[in-house]
Amino acid sequence: MSPPSTSRHAWSLVIAAGTVMGLALGIRHAQGLFLQPISLDRQWPTSAFAFAIATQNLVWGLTQPAIGMLADRFGAEKVVFGGMVLYGAGMFLMADSYSEENFVWSNVIVGVALSGTAFGTVFTALSRLVPADMQAWTMSSAGAIAGVIQFCIAPATQVLLDHLPWTTVCTALAIVMVSIAPAALLMQGAGASRFSEPQDSSIGIGQALRHPSFWLLNVGFLACGFQLAFIAAHLPSYLVERGLTAHQGATAIACIALANVLGMYLAGRTIGVFRSKNVLAGIYLLRVVATLMFMNAPISAAGTYLFALIMGLTWLATAPLTNNIVVSMFGVGNIGALFGIVFFSHQLGSFLGVWLGGEVYDIYRSYAPVWNIAIVIGLLSAALHVRINDVRVMREPQLKS
Repeated sequence: MSPPSTSRHAWSLVIAAGTVMGLALGIRHAQGLFLQPISLDRQWPTSAFAFAIATQNLVWGLTQPAIGMLADRFGAEKVVFGGMVLYGAGMFLMADSYSEENFVWSNVIVGVALSGTAFGTVFTALSRLVPADMQAWTMSSAGAIAGVIQFCIAPATQVLLDHLPWTTVCTALAIVMVSIAPAALLMQGAGASRFSEPQDSSIGIGQALRHPSFWLLNVGFLACGFQLAFIAAHLPSYLVERGLTAHQGATAIACIALANVLGMYLAGRTIGVFRSKNVLAGIYLLRVVATLMFMNAPISAAGTYLFALIMGLTWLATAPLTNNIVVSMFGVGNIGALFGIVFFSHQLGSFLGVWLGGEVYDIYRSYAPVWNIAIVIGLLSAALHVRINDVRVMREPQLKS
């Protein structure tokens, strides 16, 4: 499939979407690098940092349906612009947090901001702004740009942390988010665009909630959130505990982001070629195999980077595929709200992954039990995705009064 006429508008849309998503997810992706500097500086236990980041993930999921409804109603560009500014405010407050409670509240703000700046809003906006035959190119290209930015943020953040106080680094990231906010205005028109289907052909939220496969998708996506959030928050600390350096931990996070560029691009290109539910099942099985190999091999930098690259290939590849299943089954009329509901399951898993990682480590001084949970739920998710019936749902007839 060729790009949608390499018009200035099409490329502007893709670049804006990729930049916003890359910054939002890249900063979140690098937050695990702050665990040790913050814990040492504030003298907080690992569980305090983990609980704050877990709360961020849960708030992100809780607010995503409502933010999706706002984007459906008023346009994604307004929601994304506000989310970027709010993200900056949350990072400013994070840098100024001197108590565990204030640190949690700063992460609550960032969680709300993520629901307006990450793939939950950006991918649904792209679903409306381009016709169906252009969505594979648009999503894969925007995802690749986001992945490149994510790759750059992790090592850049570690370099800054090597030379500056963590509070200064937080402030710098806040300034970047606010300064890039105007890019969101390029997504103008992502409410009801000329490419959206008529409202009377889309499926209502109530009907979707009664569909069994919608809940299979929800439960399956929970595993994705658990695995990704646990690794992003705790992998750097886990590696240092096992004898590697902080720089090697940052390099592993960067490897995930680098491979994510290719992973998101390839995932987007499979849309319309393979059934997304089967691709997702394969992704979860690949994660299980990679984790088993990583846990049972002697720890080394090379082995860690290989694990990170494999995980990166599957990292955010699940987002456009899951979004595509929702669109294929229920249409785009309520895509923001419906994907938001599915994404809440993802973020519930994220909360559990980050929180359990901190709690288990403080109790057992080991992450092994959480790695084992990630393996089990990965197998469960693969099985559930195979059972999804992704055939387009027919709209229920309306009763005449």
